[in-house]
Amino acid sequence: MRKIVEKMKNSVRTQIEKIKIYEMDLFRERKRKRLKNQNFSIIASNCVGTRIYHDLGMQFLSPTINLTIEMNDFVRFMENVKWYMEQEIVEIKGEKECPAGMLGDIRINFVHYETFEEGFLKWEERKKRINWENLFVIGSERDGCTYETMQRFDKLPYKNKVILTHVPYQEISSSYYIKGFENEDELGMIFNYKKQFFKRRYLDDFDYVTFLNKAMKSSEVSK
Repeated sequence: MRKIVEKMKNSVRTQIEKIKIYEMDLFRERKRKRLKNQNFSIIASNCVGTRIYHDLGMQFLSPTINLTIEMNDFVRFMENVKWYMEQEIVEIKGEKECPAGMLGDIRINFVHYETFEEGFLKWEERKKRINWENLFVIGSERDGCTYETMQRFDKLPYKNKVILTHVPYQEISSSYYIKGFENEDELGMIFNYKKQFFKRRYLDDFDYVTFLNKAMKSSEVSK
């Protein structure tokens, strides 16, 4: 009898998990249908941009895919991004955690690549796809990010920019507060799923479809 009950419980758990996955697929599909903007380039300090492209089923029109740049470096990078894009990444030898290279004075961590060569080739390939007329900049309050870093980020000359933070910063106009990390020193892993019935990541609290679509509204107004 005990084995029968346990088997029934496992069957129910399996069905519930299938329902959750199906609902998550529908949730992602609704995002794709809502998206009006196309051919956009997301320059991000970490894999947030990568996940957004994946969610929306879009081509990677950005070199900052599957890599990280510490926030102080990232702000400096974005302050003179076109110059940096003309530089070549030089490998840092002897790295143990992940392949890495220097783009001028900017460190690039190829965290999701097996080799430096793989990351370098993808960077070179994708930087040619950047749509400078439809550019979005996304930072995160982690990876060495200080309050001064956020202030500098806020002053970057890009209309479409956001920095995801672990607490509210009303005075930082480009900040977006992700709930759930208030007791930590920085923004946590927003790709993790929250403890609730339907599968939602902390990232899903940020309505990035609206963020991307706003550029379309701005361009229509300017015509």
